[in-house]
Amino acid sequence: MAGIKALISLSFGGAIGLMFLMLGCALPIYNQYWPLFVLFFYILSPIPYCIARRLVDDTDAMSNACKELAIFLTTGIVVSAFGLPIVFARANLIEWGACALVLTGNTVIFATILGFFLVFGSNDDFSWQQW
Repeated sequence: MAGIKALISLSFGGAIGLMFLMLGCALPIYNQYWPLFVLFFYILSPIPYCIARRLVDDTDAMSNACKELAIFLTTGIVVSAFGLPIVFARANLIEWGACALVLTGNTVIFATILGFFLVFGSNDDFSWQQW
């Protein structure tokens, strides 16, 4: 039952994060949909770590380098997701209020993605790798 509660809370967190993103785009005072490009970063962020988890064998030293490279690439993707709305706001494509809403949504979404890997990342019967 704890897994169901975790899954429901993670989906609630994702919905709240997407709500902040959509508010930053669709409110009548902002009405610019450029911040939706951060959705690509949401999709790309877990991919390096998922690939590294599949390729890693914990018995050799190269597996540690593979994990570290995946974490480095994921960090670059996350930083880019936070930087893109700031660049848009500095270029006057979006308002600073919309930038703040998108950054809030980024924080919630990436916390949700991190929570997913913390809850379902262990190698037990309730792992995301079983899916």
